[in-house]
Amino acid sequence: LNDGTVEGLRHKELPIFSIQYHSEASPGPLDNTYLFEKFLEMVREGK
Repeated sequence: LNDGTVEGLRHKELPIFSIQYHSEASPGPLDNTYLFEKFLEMVREGK
């Protein structure tokens, strides 16, 4: 469903991002892989 509502945000300066949906329940098997990869990258960098 794409109704134009905001379902995510990212801070311009701090290493913070958020989503408002179930990323693990995406329609396609790899649609949200980049979110998990970004999260792991931030954890590894200690952010």
